[in-house]
Amino acid sequence: MNTNDDTILTLKALADPIRLSILEFLWDPVSDVFRTEEGICAGDIVDFLDVSQPTVSHHMKILSAAGLVEAEKRGQRVYYECITERMDGVIRYLERYRQPTTPSLLDR
Repeated sequence: MNTNDDTILTLKALADPIRLSILEFLWDPVSDVFRTEEGICAGDIVDFLDVSQPTVSHHMKILSAAGLVEAEKRGQRVYYECITERMDGVIRYLERYRQPTTPSLLDR
């Protein structure tokens, strides 16, 4: 997958309100209330967001495929952590729209 494909995949993953809520939960210090030595598991996300376990699994699969979270199965539970490197690529991609290199169509 090239950089554009990675960026598109990441932006698609970020385009869903539930997935954004999951990422905010994983990044937010409030998640420390749920975090154990093992980390944060899917059940913690279910409890915090008040959504079903299949819903969380569906969204976590998309976030994992987009490279935004890392999943680790330990026993019966799956634990999740955020991966921030992919966000750096998205930020760089979006940054180019702050100062376009070509004149706007409106300027013509």
